Amino acid sequence: MTLGQAVGQALRQNPDIAIARLDEEKARQAVRQAKDPFTPRITVGSGLAYSSGFPMSIEGASPSIIQASAVQYLFNRPQSYAVAQAKENARGAGIAANARKDEVAYRTASLFLDAERAGRLAATARKEVESLEKVSRTVETQVEEGRILPIERKRAALSLAQARQVVEDMEAEQATAETALAMVLGFSAEDRVVPVEEERPTPPIPASEEAAVASAIESNKDLRQMESQIVAKGLEMRGEKAVRLPRIDLVAQYGLFARFNNYEDFFRRFQRNNGQVGMSFQLPLLPGPGVDAAVAATQAGIARLRTQLGMMRNKISADTRQSYREVRRAGNAREVARLDLELAREQLSVLLAQMQEGRASLRQVEEARVAETNKWIAFYDAQYAVERARLNLLHNTGDLVAALR
Repeated sequence: MTLGQAVGQALRQNPDIAIARLDEEKARQAVRQAKDPFTPRITVGSGLAYSSGFPMSIEGASPSIIQASAVQYLFNRPQSYAVAQAKENARGAGIAANARKDEVAYRTASLFLDAERAGRLAATARKEVESLEKVSRTVETQVEEGRILPIERKRAALSLAQARQVVEDMEAEQATAETALAMVLGFSAEDRVVPVEEERPTPPIPASEEAAVASAIESNKDLRQMESQIVAKGLEMRGEKAVRLPRIDLVAQYGLFARFNNYEDFFRRFQRNNGQVGMSFQLPLLPGPGVDAAVAATQAGIARLRTQLGMMRNKISADTRQSYREVRRAGNAREVARLDLELAREQLSVLLAQMQEGRASLRQVEEARVAETNKWIAFYDAQYAVERARLNLLHNTGDLVAALR
């Protein structure tokens, strides 16, 4: 896969994103649950019973063939604030889901770069082994001809063994990185995703450090989620205070009475179909000290969240400034590595020309190739550091997903 394909795949089927979507759906259903008391709830049943003597009530209702009751909140400020709090929690869950997408995109891009770097280093290390094998054969010939000491054979063998060990380490690192990349894309641990070599455009970064900080604070979803938590806590506190307000409920009931319950013997007038509809009023006179305690506890929670919010803003600002400086530092290091690589390539070209003229040996040329290979590795590492620094900065400023798509 290319980097863009990997990020798109991760956003579609990453397990963490799926869990975040389920949490968001759960929060939406909590809103419906909080609204439920404001819709009529109707219960139908039967209280059929045989009466001996005066017809008494059963569980608060007269014996009847059919019973129906309905209840609905008309005015209940604590529950109204509970609905508003549930809506705010649902909004916060949506923000959290979007933040999880950004985090998965960043993790995918990081693992992609790790796998790409490991693949490049493994290929470069294999080329180094080929060069050292040629050097080893040349040294073996020179030892047999008596032109160099036998210890050079052991030195060449050691260098070759070390290079082969590096190849094994790089291949193992490549396999680990490709497996981790597969798992973050939603595949199994037996799969491997291989990065495709491509010319990727360099994503733009903010023009200045201050612009980067402003963008990071404005777009950071963790900040938005914490602000949503503060709003939800404020609604919770208002709901706790509203316990002192009156409550009005709509109530209704219906009963179909039977004639064998002795109603005609004890009441002057009997009617089989009976119903009531009206409102229930409740006024809390002494709600108790628990209300003030709950309000104080919620206020303390809000103060704690506001303190954490300020700390988070400072951390985001500091991290973004450091990321911006790291981009410049990594760019300078890459330029140094590029110049060092060009010098090594020029030295190899000079040795190749001298070997054609008979003024340089094959061993010198192969050693120069090994040196060039090491410079390539250093350049790849510098290039990798630049891309990682840019990804980190774009992740902080909230522009990563748009830049990778």
